Amino acid sequence: MFLKKLSLFNYKNISEENFDFDAKINCFVGKNGVGKTTILDAVYHLANGKSYFNPITLQNIKHGEDFFVLDGQFILEERTEQIIASYKKGQKKILKRNGKIYDKFSDHIGLIPLVIISPADSDLIIEGSETRRRFLDSVLSQLDSQYLHELIQYTKVLSQRNALLKYFALNHVFDHDTLLIYNDQLNTLSLPLFEKRKKFIEAFIPIFNFYHQTISGAAEAVQLIYESHLHQNSMHTLLEQHLTKDRALQYTSVGIHKDDLSFEIDQHPIKKFGSQGQQKSFLIALKLAQFDFVKKQSGKLPILLFDDIFDKLDEDRVGKIIEMVNQDTFGQLFISDTHAERTETIVKSTLQTYKIFNL
Repeated sequence: MFLKKLSLFNYKNISEENFDFDAKINCFVGKNGVGKTTILDAVYHLANGKSYFNPITLQNIKHGEDFFVLDGQFILEERTEQIIASYKKGQKKILKRNGKIYDKFSDHIGLIPLVIISPADSDLIIEGSETRRRFLDSVLSQLDSQYLHELIQYTKVLSQRNALLKYFALNHVFDHDTLLIYNDQLNTLSLPLFEKRKKFIEAFIPIFNFYHQTISGAAEAVQLIYESHLHQNSMHTLLEQHLTKDRALQYTSVGIHKDDLSFEIDQHPIKKFGSQGQQKSFLIALKLAQFDFVKKQSGKLPILLFDDIFDKLDEDRVGKIIEMVNQDTFGQLFISDTHAERTETIVKSTLQTYKIFNL
């Protein structure tokens, strides 16, 4: 599976660009601000129906314009799939596959497996639990459409329960029986989501540890821990136990929507105790493990986007990543870098076919 052609029109800082890609390695080199990351984000957008860096669709239109169009031609199992994403101000965003408009964007998720590794991934370490849950959900949603459907339903019911709690507080009323209806629904929906997350993490950790040891040369011991209220109690019990708190806060304070992943190095939070290089190695290992997991589960080689990842890695760690490329671990790669000579040296050492686009 690979992306053969890509066209961008009025997307972020690019007015118009057209590309014909190599089936293996494609590099975008140039100074900051010329659109390298924008091109990678366009590829991500076509695979996932939204931008990786800014999910607010309106803000992806080039300044001074009122619409954007992305058009990609993918080769999947020897057939061509044309994916078009477009948006015009004041209208609904459109996602089309071979000329047919999707009724639900969720139906598109998983068709084009893709993993991006970017400096923005540092948010997984420094930001709150929502960012890490989004990572968890994105991996599972690519592989399990039922998981995505259940997650959407859970989020909808959660929103309704929160609205009811606000209504109670605003009108100085309380109806426990009505609240129980939402509690029962959340309890039913939460269990399969929790079980799938738990099963995923159990399978994911050995893969993550393998990639981290490969990249770091087994120099550090790292831990990845799934934290959930549901390890201790059922959703129903949790909601009853925290009813007074929820009424005071006017939102649901416990449940799988509060799940988190704990990232540790030598049993300490990597956010506080990991160096910049250690944090970057952790994140790259996390994303390469995501790639490997998706590859094994889907039977497809995901497209892999490297956005400026070589900037803060030492030569040894870069060399470990390139070794994996030479072993045909990866399918199609997209690389952005500010240093043209460094990029060419790296891709030449892979002994794979490649194209370099100077922007």
